[in-house]
Parts: sequence; C-alpha cells; structure tokens
Amino acid sequence: MRKKKIVVKNLKCPFKGPEEIDYKDVYKLKRFITTRGRILPSSRTGVCTRCQRKLAREIKKARYMALLPYCNYSK
Repeated sequence: MRKKKIVVKNLKCPFKGPEEIDYKDVYKLKRFITTRGRILPSSRTGVCTRCQRKLAREIKKARYMALLPYCNYSK
C-alpha cells in the first residue's frame, strides 16, 4: 500500500511577530511534538526554517530540564 503524503500549503509561521520561543512555555512546545515525543517537521506545522531550528533547540532544552519527555511510550 502507498502512504498518503500530507501536503500542507499556505501555512504561516506562528512565531512571526511578538511571539518568542521559550523552553519554559511547555504548552506551546507540546503542539510541535508527537504523542511519542518526536519533533514534528516544518512541512506539517508551517514553521519557517529559522524558527524550526530555534524550536528544536528549545524543545531539546525543555527535555534536558525535564519539562518535556524524551519519549512517551506507554505499555
């Protein structure tokens, strides 16, 4: 079976303007990770490349500070 490609067009970066990416804002960062804890690609979220790099860095900081889980496996 072929997998369907998810095509998202005309999404605007949610961090343009006064919005700042911060590792302490866990609720905002949770929107950009999967239920398993993986960082979503910018093609699915609509984040620009500069903000995607910043977002990944802040998610990794939040994981290191134990605000976000590295993985969220539940058996």
